[in-house]
Amino acid sequence: MPAIATLSAAARRARATLSHWRTLLPGDCPLCGDRARAGRLCAPCERELCWHARTGPALGLPWRCPRCALPLDGHDEPCPDCAGRDTAFDRTIAAFDYGPPGDALILEFKHGRRYPRADMLGNLLAEAVRHDRLPLAPSTVLLPVPAGMASLRARGFNPAAEIARAAARDLGLPLRRGWLWRTREQARQATQGRGGRLRAAEGLYACSPAVAGRRLALVDDVMTTGATLHAAAAALKQAGAREVVALAVARTPHAPRNVRRQGPWAAGPAVRGHGY
Repeated sequence: MPAIATLSAAARRARATLSHWRTLLPGDCPLCGDRARAGRLCAPCERELCWHARTGPALGLPWRCPRCALPLDGHDEPCPDCAGRDTAFDRTIAAFDYGPPGDALILEFKHGRRYPRADMLGNLLAEAVRHDRLPLAPSTVLLPVPAGMASLRARGFNPAAEIARAAARDLGLPLRRGWLWRTREQARQATQGRGGRLRAAEGLYACSPAVAGRRLALVDDVMTTGATLHAAAAALKQAGAREVVALAVARTPHAPRNVRRQGPWAAGPAVRGHGY
């Protein structure tokens, strides 16, 4: 087993190095086909995709829940995903809202084995952190949300871990893969409602004593209701973590009619997230 673990770690380092050098080469934007750094969005597409999440409501964009980043119709409207729940994570930073065309980038990565997408999505998440009004503390440690065994067998990798690797590299922050793990397997949550997700995620995670007193950032690809991130953050807080920030590449809007979409893809329907 140690030899296998060493080989796996070496393979991850080699893949990370190759991915980093690939981003320095010219390529085509995955959305519009224009010239961009290999595996990255061109500057115009990145602005259009991420400006909702990076811009405040002063410009007529949706208000967001200060805890879970859900788009809301008004600043005094209660957040349906935080209502009746004291979320264990302290706040959320998301790169963009889950809907066309960004959802395709995530789905291609997770289900189409477009592995270079991890660097692009991790970079977008890192840029979201840099644009946030409360940047992460320099002592923050990134933790990927662990994947279930069924997902690992189907995909061969953990999407959250690959995104976290790229984000940690771009932010210059440490990444710890072994500090958080699942205590059991669970059924897929993609078809469950909010209540089902909350019940299924309760007590799902355990963590290392090393998290005590630490500032931590939990990394996932899509936040739908926040149930999984809440459960993971709860385990970390119970173990003595000082702060837990949720980092999600995409935040799923609660319903298309609640989101005043703007920009060239405004006509496209918001797509329900496949994350937890």
